Amino acid sequence: MDYLLFTYPNCQKCEELKVYLAAESLPAQLFKLEDKDGRMKIREFREHIKRNDDGSVKLPTLILRDEGAVAAVLNSRLELEEWLKSRG
Repeated sequence: MDYLLFTYPNCQKCEELKVYLAAESLPAQLFKLEDKDGRMKIREFREHIKRNDDGSVKLPTLILRDEGAVAAVLNSRLELEEWLKSRG
């Protein structure tokens, strides 16, 4: 499973999810959306990402890929915890 985490500076929920991933020893590739590389990478998942009411990308965005296919798109530590529990 690949974990791709898209974040933005001064985002408390982004930091919370980064800490949780580290605590659970789930290695994530970090993409900062303030950087061009991060903005280019998230475009690969345009059809999968969730958006806020104003059309902005919901942060944090954690893409879980299994053998290259998107298995889940999660936006909080709680969503990740629930997803991991559902996987047994």
